[in-house]
Amino acid sequence: KMPASTPEADGRHRASAAFSLSFLSLVFSITAFSSSYWCEGTRKVAKPFCKGDSQGDLCIRFNSPEGNSSQAVQYIWETGDDKFVEKKFHAGIWYSCEEMINEDGEKCRSFISLTPTSDRGVLWLSIVTELLYVLLLLTGNILMSVEMCYYSSVIDGLKINAFSAVVTVLAGLLGMVAHMMYTTVFQMTVNLGPEDWRPHTWDYGWSYGLAWTSFACCMAAAVTTINKYTKTILEFKHKRKKLERSFRIQYKFPEH
Repeated sequence: KMPASTPEADGRHRASAAFSLSFLSLVFSITAFSSSYWCEGTRKVAKPFCKGDSQGDLCIRFNSPEGNSSQAVQYIWETGDDKFVEKKFHAGIWYSCEEMINEDGEKCRSFISLTPTSDRGVLWLSIVTELLYVLLLLTGNILMSVEMCYYSSVIDGLKINAFSAVVTVLAGLLGMVAHMMYTTVFQMTVNLGPEDWRPHTWDYGWSYGLAWTSFACCMAAAVTTINKYTKTILEFKHKRKKLERSFRIQYKFPEH
């Protein structure tokens, strides 16, 4: 028969689970915030004219060198989709990058400069809220680690537990608002942004998924912390009732 776990051991397990979830949330949020893969897609751009001896499907050929002056071919006109090429792009909170045609590497621009002027205030608010989200997650992690490593009494542990629960819940709410604000700003930029940036097709990238995974871990950490606090309070009340009952029995039937 397996021995029943003590309340202290159960509390330590809950505290370590909450800390692990909160730490994961912090790592995911920092990774997502600093990356530029919140949204990915393609842009449809007109093919440039071929330069020099360059040939291929990514540029338009003209002035055939094989022909003489009487048989010069001025242009090969391409119509419909043949006239365009699709360039991959990815965008985040800080910048947007797209691949170069006929060249290696990417060209990046500040995403803030691409955002419509009327929506830049919302984007800056989203950035500030994301920073507060990360800061509160870090504070929650510190409080949880202090609770796990050291506290002088049960009351001190409960106080730290309550503070970390409040901070983590507040962080989760701020994270949710920040992600939703950025989503709104990006969709407005797709519709009203500059012509030389608007995507032809787009979808959310891995950073966007990581940001919402961070939010989910944050809320799971908050629920675990609140659950631990509630269970500790109930155990504390139960012990006090048992102690009061034993005192009452001793008062009614004193030992001779």
